[in-house]
Amino acid sequence: MLAQILAILIFIGMFFMIMQNKFERHVVTLASGALVLVLVFGVCMQSGDAILATMNVHEIFTAGFWYDAAESSTSGINWSTIIFVAGMMIMVEGLGHAGFFRWLCLKLAKAVHYHVVPLLICFMCMSAFLSMFIDSITVVLFLATVTAELAKTLRFNPVPMILSEVFCANLGGAATMCGDPPNIIIGTSLGYTFSDFIVNTGAIVGICFVLVLIYFWLCFRKGLKKSELERGDDVICPEPGSAITNKKAFFGGTVVFIIAVVLLVTHAQTKLTVACIGVIVAALTLLNTLLTSGKENAKMIIKGIDYKTLLFFIGLFISVSGLDQTGVLTALAKLITRVSGGSMMIMVAIILWLSAIASAFIDNIPFAATMVPVIRSLAATQGVDLSILAWSLSLGTDLGGNATPIGASANVVGTSVSAKQGHPIGWGEYCKYCAPATVLVTGICMLCLFVRYL
Repeated sequence: MLAQILAILIFIGMFFMIMQNKFERHVVTLASGALVLVLVFGVCMQSGDAILATMNVHEIFTAGFWYDAAESSTSGINWSTIIFVAGMMIMVEGLGHAGFFRWLCLKLAKAVHYHVVPLLICFMCMSAFLSMFIDSITVVLFLATVTAELAKTLRFNPVPMILSEVFCANLGGAATMCGDPPNIIIGTSLGYTFSDFIVNTGAIVGICFVLVLIYFWLCFRKGLKKSELERGDDVICPEPGSAITNKKAFFGGTVVFIIAVVLLVTHAQTKLTVACIGVIVAALTLLNTLLTSGKENAKMIIKGIDYKTLLFFIGLFISVSGLDQTGVLTALAKLITRVSGGSMMIMVAIILWLSAIASAFIDNIPFAATMVPVIRSLAATQGVDLSILAWSLSLGTDLGGNATPIGASANVVGTSVSAKQGHPIGWGEYCKYCAPATVLVTGICMLCLFVRYL
């Protein structure tokens, strides 16, 4: 009992400190993880086995970790997630170094002859599509930056476009296993593939995306059209070719990106795990950089990895393991069962809306990591389909984060870029447009889940 209380207090304290934003997130989760290992597992439980199971290092040295794995371990650090995210970070750094992202933005802008309203639609589509394969934080970072630069040249307010891009990045990320960190955690923990996500959450996200396009077009078309009519004829637009800093690196990086997509789409058939794919993609990116740009640029790519995010994940997994191994998450699963009365429909609604509401105010990554063992326990004790609960959790955590400026990391990045460019986005302006859209898509998701699975 003492171990459970202590694990809960440590976890609540971790969440509180993350929300306070006084210390860096990785420092908070690592400190929380250390307290779990020492106080919960060491002092209260006096269990060395619990510590070893949580650290889970032995898993990396098994063949199933790299090939033909049906499911990751049920507790502890999910090394598949860590290695896969690190590999994708290296690929993204390589693409950015070669000018791929800026070239793509300018190419689309030129294709629509720099008309602002069609540009809004194009950037929304690109934001959603790229976020299916690349972390939404990275997509928003480069897209918002290019949008702000184009806004200076084409003389329009970039805020509507940045808000739309942020929303669509989170929406697109919900469609695939590698699109958003919560999905990576859900997929690697429960053994779901890229294809599983695209067929289930991807189909629902596709419906939501059409409605979101219409929604933001109705919200912003008049203001953007007015700014285009008011600008003069002295506008000089940048050429897409100016974005490419190294043609050989650009071509090689594009090939690596295509290979990554193919490996992710086919990994159920090839039986390569996401950890293995992450290593392959990272190795190809570094090899391409070495051959086309030299050793120094390869070192820059390695230095560009967001190590703080990887450490954040490690501390988070240890903290969640404290709740899991002390039985707290099993108790939470039983509570949801009692509230739902055993009804699958009510369970789905609770998980979807609880995830969406919670993710609007707290980081959706720790919430998803916390809820994975809960839905696994629900499925085991109630005999319900685990996959339906997984899709509900995925959609709720990914889409609910859109409601507020702090709901997802991509939101924070997008609003920060806008503020640095002289266009601050307050809570009122953000929530005015994004909160109703979040309620809309969450409602559509619930309807789709009910119709398709129940």
